[in-house]
Parts: sequence; structure tokens; C-alpha cells
Amino acid sequence: MNKSELIESLSKDINLPVKEAAGIVDTILEAMTEALVNGEGVEIRGFCSLTVKNYKSYIGRNPATGIEKKIPPKKAPFFKASKLLKDAVNDGRK
Repeated sequence: MNKSELIESLSKDINLPVKEAAGIVDTILEAMTEALVNGEGVEIRGFCSLTVKNYKSYIGRNPATGIEKKIPPKKAPFFKASKLLKDAVNDGRK
């Protein structure tokens, strides 16, 4: 499922115009992004938690040339599925 399919599903499920459903989805995604940018976690009970992981710098190697290069520290979003979501996926139920 992609963003437009999510918007379409929301629009049909609660009988909203597609434009309003798109606004709702955009607002949710923007709020989640803003929370992660501010270093906060996002938890959606029964679905997932999103956090930001900090990675230290390290020495990497170019596989083609063998030249070593220092890779700077970075941050990356981290998704962790809830137990309910994992169980649903493994059991094949909705």
C-alpha cells in the first residue's frame, strides 16, 4: 500500500472526500516527522513504535579502490513492529 492507496481507503471507510482524507493523512505524517526530527519517539499502540537511532562515525572502505574514508555520525529513523502486528502478519489475519 502506498500513500495514495491509504488516502483512498480512508476516504471510502469514513465516507470523506478524497481531498479531506489527503489532508488528514498529510497532517498525521507531518506530525510524526516533526516528532522524530525533534528527537521524540512515536508510538502507535498495536502497530509500531518509531524512534531515532544515533550511529557513531566509523572508518569505511571503498570496495572498488580499497581507500579508507571516515564516515561521519548520522541519525536514522528506526521502525519496531508491535507484538500484535507481528502476530497478525505471522497468522495471516487482518
